[in-house]
Amino acid sequence: MASPNPSVPDPIPPVAAAVAASDAEPGWRRARLAPSLAEVHRSVEVNGVSWFRKLLAFAGPGYLVAVGYMDPGNWATDLAGGSRFGYALLSVILLSNLMAVLLQGLASKLGIVTGRDLAQACRDHYSRRTGLILWVLCELAIAACDLAEVIGTAIALNLLFGISLPVGIAITAFDVMIVLYLQNKGFRLLEALVIALIAVVGGCFVFELFISKPDIGEVARGFVPTTEIITNPEMLYIAIGILGATVMPHNLYLHSSIVQTRKYAENTEGKREAVRFAFLDSTIALTFALFINAAILIVAAATFHRTGNTQVAEIQDAYQLLTPLLGVGGASAVFALALLASGQNSTLTGTLAGQIVMEGFLDLRIRPWLRRLITRAIAIVPAAIVAILYGESGTAKLLVFSQVILSLQLSFAVFPLVQFTSDKVKMGAFANSMPLKMAAYTVATVIATLNVWLLAQTLRGWMA
Repeated sequence: MASPNPSVPDPIPPVAAAVAASDAEPGWRRARLAPSLAEVHRSVEVNGVSWFRKLLAFAGPGYLVAVGYMDPGNWATDLAGGSRFGYALLSVILLSNLMAVLLQGLASKLGIVTGRDLAQACRDHYSRRTGLILWVLCELAIAACDLAEVIGTAIALNLLFGISLPVGIAITAFDVMIVLYLQNKGFRLLEALVIALIAVVGGCFVFELFISKPDIGEVARGFVPTTEIITNPEMLYIAIGILGATVMPHNLYLHSSIVQTRKYAENTEGKREAVRFAFLDSTIALTFALFINAAILIVAAATFHRTGNTQVAEIQDAYQLLTPLLGVGGASAVFALALLASGQNSTLTGTLAGQIVMEGFLDLRIRPWLRRLITRAIAIVPAAIVAILYGESGTAKLLVFSQVILSLQLSFAVFPLVQFTSDKVKMGAFANSMPLKMAAYTVATVIATLNVWLLAQTLRGWMA
């Protein structure tokens, strides 16, 4: 029967819709309903005559992803590793970065080839119940990540301007509006701001490296793995903490979406070119993340470990000690400035990931400003309560707790990603080769095993 309102189309019977979905796209339970981040989907032109111009056109998404690998949650583990064990754990940062390059490459390939972000792919592959469970877990991880960003930004505001932690946490409620403004002005402007903030963080640590005068020979040896990392339980604990804090689950959802902002040709050759340039973009960007994470650990080793301050693991302690130990005015302020830039950057990308996850898993589209305020409120409320009741020590413990939650969620993002990109029905000629498939599952298994061990050790420490 025709609809009484000619402007409203006749509803499609559920059975017919299911048949249409299965006929339309082999390998998926459901058809793709809408593009990821529809407001900026395929909004960036990538036409270019030269290879270098095309590389520049595709450059950007990788830097938004790299932000998650240098967020405030990473700082505590890097500081602890450097102050406690010198340069020895640089090899763990390098290994973490190599894992990240592999996983982010798979995430970008999934988005480009299937036209789905990871959240949409989970929704269209698994049952509705499984999809909902994955969504809840992912929302918890994003809230945990946002929690680290809120705390990091509030600490930086406190260190730089003397703003109390509760007030600093309240201020962070409004910085999500920056994302909305920039996204409405064009996605490239948002990418430009993120790259500029990364440059600020990088510049700050070039200064810190210069004045801390690390032993170059020791730094080089630190990138070579040693058996002590496995045999020393305390070193292993921090090493796993570095691994868990480096590879962020929300980055996989984010990357699989924002690579689709590029207007590449939607044929085999166009997708192949897009996959190649997206991989270059993320690899170059993650190299900057490697430099910054390594720099944090190197500065901690050269400043704290060398002077016998081996228990520095909190950001506030590092800030208080940098200038007195190095004897250079402004060393602490530059450190706090880098933290503020890092926290703001992570805020921008974290709120964007929250939108991608909600729209992808639920196909639920609410006003972006409301979605981002919801995400931020979930993080701000516990952070504010802890800051008011327990002060700096409480927020430091909350920062560690947020990393534990992230490590728990990671496997629920990594295994579906590897599964989807290894599926020849879904990916066609772009499916992972057998060596790549084995490498990806090995990385996924290692991450899962280490994170379970980290969780067990953390719980044991809390109950002791």
